Formats: sequence, C-alpha cells, structure tokens
Amino acid sequence: MIPHHPLTSEQIDIWLVFYQTLTAPALQAAMLELLNDAERQQQIRFYREDDRLRYLATRALVRTTLSRYAPVAPADWTFIPNEYGRPAIGNAHPDARSLNFNVSHTRGLIALAVTRDRVLGVDVENLATRQVSGDLAAHCFAPAEVAELATVPEERHQDRFFEYWTFKEAYIKARGIGLSIPLDRFSFHFPDERSVALAVDPELGDDGARWRFWQFRPTPEHLLALCAERLDGAVPQLTVRSVIPTGADTPFAWNLLKRSP
Repeated sequence: MIPHHPLTSEQIDIWLVFYQTLTAPALQAAMLELLNDAERQQQIRFYREDDRLRYLATRALVRTTLSRYAPVAPADWTFIPNEYGRPAIGNAHPDARSLNFNVSHTRGLIALAVTRDRVLGVDVENLATRQVSGDLAAHCFAPAEVAELATVPEERHQDRFFEYWTFKEAYIKARGIGLSIPLDRFSFHFPDERSVALAVDPELGDDGARWRFWQFRPTPEHLLALCAERLDGAVPQLTVRSVIPTGADTPFAWNLLKRSP
C-alpha cells in the first residue's frame, strides 16, 4: 500500500528519482503496469533505452506520488492538457483536484514537485552532458543576463548559465503557458550568491514579486530550480525525498544555493 502523506498549500514536496538505478526487470514490469495504453505506446516509441526508462519512471513517479495525497489508485489518474500542453489533474475527488504538480527530467534524474492550491514549476538540468555557448545565451537570455554572464570567470560560466536557465524554465513552467513567454522579456539577477530576484516586462502581465524561487544541486552534476506562487506571504515548507516509484522513499539531504527574499 502506498503511504499517505498529508499536504497543505503551506507545503511543497519534491520527489527525486535517480532512474538509471531502476534496472530490475520486476521493478520495470511493476511500473509499466501503472501506465495507461497511450503511455505504454509512447514509451516503446523511444529509440534509446535510457529514454524509454526515463519515460517509464517519470510516468510511474507521477502516478504513485499523487496517490500519496489523494485516495486514487496510481493507474486511475487522468490528466487533461491545457491549450499549451501542460497537464492538469482530471480526477473529480476534491483531494485530487486541489493538487498542483510539475515534473522535470534530465539525464540521470527526475524531479516532481507537488503542493495544493498554488501553481508551481520545477526544472532540473544535467550540467555534465551539455556544453553551452555565448551564442545560446545571447539568443535566450535578457540583455541584463547576457551582460552579467559575460563578467563571470570562464570556470564558472557553465554553472552560471544553468543557474539562469533553470530559474527561467521553472518560471515559464509555473506560468503554464509555454514559450509564448519570450525568454528575453524577463530576467533574473543575483543580489548576492545566495539570493535571486525576478524582473518582468510589464507587457507580460505579471509581477516578479508574485513568485518565490529556490535552487539547489541534488548531485554535483545536477541543478534544480523551483518556482512557486506566493500566497499569504508565508514561506512554504520545502521537503525533498528520494524515492523508487513503486517502493520506499527516504529523506534527501539538500543544501540551498539560492532563494528569493
């Protein structure tokens, strides 16, 4: 039986799966049983074994984790995408409908963030498998971000790029309207190495003060950023766990790198 986890809007849970360890045939078969027919068909379309396993673990993680918060069996969850493709929960039970979640995955790691009655977005990136260039920053970042990145020492350039990138992706995902938000029309800046602030072009119809941000490194290779809507001003409690989708979870020790005031 999947253990129940109490959750309120004052809490945000992040679940981490290091999916490349999920190699046991019995475990993979158990995860596959949780998927619906469309998901099973999608899973076999991936050419690379790593991509097939990542997709399988992601879908199993979403289904089993949501069942920790509402009386819905993992295989019974339904999802309805909005016009930009972001999935929302389709189940009618009130404990299910109040949940908000977002998932991100990269080579070696899947991250799922869950809360109630507040929108959020999460992004995780593998810094070791992707080399970035100044041209990419110039194309994707706001002028202030490009200018600041140019001042960073070469040995810190990769890390700083992904500090910006993960924050930008988490914000876009929290907004739920995809790349209809121009990447160069909002910007992050770092008042110091432990804090972050967001500035948004007024034409985008948003206020940077509406959002809270956190950033940490689950492993030396991975960087994770979380964006969550502010509600009553109280800072939500953030809990991080490592989990096997059909098995046990354990608390995950994490060190905060940056956060918004």
